[in-house]
Amino acid sequence: MTRKKVLLVDDSSTALLLEQMILQSRSDFELIVARDGQEALEKALAKLPDLIVMDVVMPRMTGIEACRQLRLRETTCQIPIIMVTTRGEPEHVELGYASGCNDYVTKPVNGTELLSKIDDLIGAEEEALR
Repeated sequence: MTRKKVLLVDDSSTALLLEQMILQSRSDFELIVARDGQEALEKALAKLPDLIVMDVVMPRMTGIEACRQLRLRETTCQIPIIMVTTRGEPEHVELGYASGCNDYVTKPVNGTELLSKIDDLIGAEEEALR
């Protein structure tokens, strides 16, 4: 089985650790970590992950801006992006989708919900092979 590359982006060490623990419960993910939107953009362009899980509020470049930048580039425009944030108000959710994200999760992250959303976005091709 080919492992899926997942880029986790958050400036909070606690949030990153929680997301890593959730995803490491499954062996089919190779995890890449970035600490802000600028680093996320650089790592996404270099490593071309299968999926990005990204915080919204970060230094240097927000998740919203990083998402917009990724959508403008041919090599990253199709990578599914799940925004993860404490900001669950409708206007923030709309802003996330307007920037190009595929899905939205609020903190604290529910592991079952996150894994389900990841499977919805990048797990379908494996199920088609069964």
